[in-house]
Amino acid sequence: MEIWKTSDEATAGRLAELRERLGPDAGLVSGDEGDGDSPIASVRRIVADVRERGDAALTAYGKRFDHVTLSPEQFRVSAEELAKAHAEADAGFLAVARKAIANVRRFAEHIKPKTPDDLVDGGRRMGIRFVPLAAVGAYVPGGRAVYPSSVIMTVAPAQAADVKRIVVTSPPASEGNVHPQILAICHELGVKEVYRLGSAWAIAALAFGTETIPKVDKIVGPGNIFVALAKREVYGYVDIDSIAGPSEVAVIADESADAGLVAAELLCQAEHDPGAAILFTPSAALSEAVNVEIEKQLAGLSRREALAESLAKFSALVVTTDLAEAIELTDAFAPEHLSIRTTDPRSVMALVRNAGTTFLGSHTPVAVGDYYAGPSHVLPTGGSARFAAGLSVTDFLRQTSHIEYDATALAADADDVVKLAEAEGLDAHAASVRRGSSA
Repeated sequence: MEIWKTSDEATAGRLAELRERLGPDAGLVSGDEGDGDSPIASVRRIVADVRERGDAALTAYGKRFDHVTLSPEQFRVSAEELAKAHAEADAGFLAVARKAIANVRRFAEHIKPKTPDDLVDGGRRMGIRFVPLAAVGAYVPGGRAVYPSSVIMTVAPAQAADVKRIVVTSPPASEGNVHPQILAICHELGVKEVYRLGSAWAIAALAFGTETIPKVDKIVGPGNIFVALAKREVYGYVDIDSIAGPSEVAVIADESADAGLVAAELLCQAEHDPGAAILFTPSAALSEAVNVEIEKQLAGLSRREALAESLAKFSALVVTTDLAEAIELTDAFAPEHLSIRTTDPRSVMALVRNAGTTFLGSHTPVAVGDYYAGPSHVLPTGGSARFAAGLSVTDFLRQTSHIEYDATALAADADDVVKLAEAEGLDAHAASVRRGSSA
């Protein structure tokens, strides 16, 4: 990996360029899933086609891109298939999955907002309610890797919010089947509505509905560029969690950090292909030692070629003037994952505003968050941690407020409300208050 020093004037530009390459528009004008169009044009065409033709479009795109011909009756995975995948799943895998599910549910319940008592002021009562969404769609990626963990990290928080209808959709393999591990976890979670559909057409089906697939209110879950663009395209018709880009990790480390452990953290996220891995450290000696460790560890990994490519394109070891600058640069980068390997990780965390999830200390590898600890691994990428948060139970709850006045309270406030309405030239607003206060 390259070692950049902030004392070098070029480093600021390099970091800005790296953030741009990992930003929300990264890759939006290259590649295709259609007739050689840009991804944006392809996705817009696909979404519009599914909205217009429904099931017929889903069959056509599945045949064309997934090389699977499915009739509308075959889109949905049957209850028998779900039960069979669960029955045939490795017992050890299911046992560990149950622990992860329990952890995610426990954390969701722990942070689930409680409805506060109404604010009472004389004859005025005001408050809020938290209402679960009626229907949520969870997209689970397929293809080169299988992500049963994404089923857990999207479905379990929705269940904790008491969402009644939870739909999972995942791309089929060439023989038309969704990976059995994904189906087994769906069955374990009690998800009964699972579709063998992928990419932009699956997102469009969830957003607008088809003859056989009822639409949902929100779509969550990671995916490739076409999934991300489709979620952007349908936002407003449904809610979405985020527009996910390449996975990211930033490590803040001082001279106390173990170079081998830091290298392992960087390789962990680079493995996502693409994935970004950045070290910010005031220790030049640590950066050199981490670089050596990366080369040693890389040689023993099965995906070393893809890892090496990610490291070359999206990663760097940045030597800062001091720990304060390392914190400042991390905050500006706003990483999806932040690992803090310093003598006092909590004091460093208190100074960082922008990160998806923070992992404290040498005994907290990012992978425990990816799979097991409790908070969802669906996190803001592309610098969106400046304003967005990771997926949680709160994302499946809609906050709605309520107001109640009695006659005395309305009479007391009527003149003020009328003056404000008249200042805006809204006579009907003012008249409604006058009538109400005199009733």
